Amino acid sequence: MLIVGAKGFAKEVLEIVHESGQLKDLVFFDDVNPELSGKLYERFPILKTTVEVTQYFANVDNRFTLGIGNPQDRKAMYEKFSQLKGIFTSTISQTAKIGSFNTQIETGCNIMIHAVITNDVRIGKGVIVNQLSSIGHDVSIGDFTEICPDVSISGNCNIGENVFIGTGAVILPKVSIGNNSIIAAGSVVKEDVPENVMVAGIPAVVKKNLN
Repeated sequence: MLIVGAKGFAKEVLEIVHESGQLKDLVFFDDVNPELSGKLYERFPILKTTVEVTQYFANVDNRFTLGIGNPQDRKAMYEKFSQLKGIFTSTISQTAKIGSFNTQIETGCNIMIHAVITNDVRIGKGVIVNQLSSIGHDVSIGDFTEICPDVSISGNCNIGENVFIGTGAVILPKVSIGNNSIIAAGSVVKEDVPENVMVAGIPAVVKKNLN
């Protein structure tokens, strides 16, 4: 498998891959940090060019997962590596608790350590559900949304695409959050949030509009 990125979040994804025993032929990709070269942890090759990636997909393993945050960046990298004929692949921690009834996790998700996802939940493509976060029943989460650590999403919520929910935020029941919006860390969201805004506070209120 190829992990896109070789810093920060990519190291957390590495641990999930290690849990599942899939370290054989594992590589990373990073073309933006010149100080990263050779092998990560003196073991895992760091690819630097799309030519290397194309050769890896063709000859070794065509799976890739995302080891970067930020919804817009994740979507862009998904599109880039899919065009190189990679297969978008989820990484799901063995310690995550996932409901047994009508819960769907789409391709390319990162479900991290001790995440809890209950029943009747739909997790869209490329979503991060970070460590210690919980998602209640009858929740829908749109593609490429990032849920940071220790977030609580109550039942019957509808989270749009490309949403960023900061660490420790609480989304109360039956709340909808529009596409591309940002929920600041520690916020408590009691009412619906429109698209393309940043909200913060207890209770959360709109602080600014986003382009």
